[in-house]
Amino acid sequence: MKVTLKPPNCPTSILGCWVINHTHQAKKVGKFVEVTGKFDVNVWYSHQEHSKTSVFTESVTYKERIRLHYRDEPMSGHEEIIVNVIQHPNCTEAIISECGEKFIITVERELIVDVIGETKICVLVHEHNFEEEWPYRDESSSHNHEHEHSHNHGNRHENREEARHEGRPGPGHDHPRGKDAPSF
Repeated sequence: MKVTLKPPNCPTSILGCWVINHTHQAKKVGKFVEVTGKFDVNVWYSHQEHSKTSVFTESVTYKERIRLHYRDEPMSGHEEIIVNVIQHPNCTEAIISECGEKFIITVERELIVDVIGETKICVLVHEHNFEEEWPYRDESSSHNHEHEHSHNHGNRHENREEARHEGRPGPGHDHPRGKDAPSF
């Protein structure tokens, strides 16, 4: 937002600008939230050909309308409005106007508005108790191999080959552990 201010003296240069004393309030108006606020802009500047300095202070008001988006139509008028300030008003640029009599101040701010209210939901209830079945493929791969082999009633040779492939000895194969052998 740009703010134009006219100091009592014709400015020569701007030495500093800061924004303080931010206050705000919000209310719901139809499908909008109106946030009204106020802050003070202080400009430190030189005048009379850099021979004097002054600080000019002016209060600035603002009104912001934020449109609400509903999934369902609003059910009651008892909503609570909460405004959180992410960034208080801050001067990002301060220049002297082309006519040389005014300040043009760029102020940025960031607000989040939360609207908390009642809503209705529809819950589907199943009459029969059931347990959801999970396929074995959704489990981790190492657990999956062990689970499949514990249910495999086929050839024991397949079990040994799979176990050797994983770096473990198969059933009936004892490998002595030397000092360089990996621990299991």
